[in-house]
Amino acid sequence: MIFLSKRRFKLKIGTEEYTVIGDGTTEHMNAVSELVNNKLEMIKAQMPTISNEKAAVLLAINLASNQLELQQELDEK
Repeated sequence: MIFLSKRRFKLKIGTEEYTVIGDGTTEHMNAVSELVNNKLEMIKAQMPTISNEKAAVLLAINLASNQLELQQELDEK
């Protein structure tokens, strides 16, 4: 088993920069950042007056819902 040490990643989400600690690769964290930013842009395009905080909460709800749907699909196999 290979154990990866925790690494620090700087991600720009929206207009903010975050430091995330994890054991993912740079490529993985860049893909996560890109996905989050794309989803935030979609929410903001549909609701231009929404605050960044509310857009982030909606994004979290959408991602959690997607995760539960994928888990349910896997459980049914």
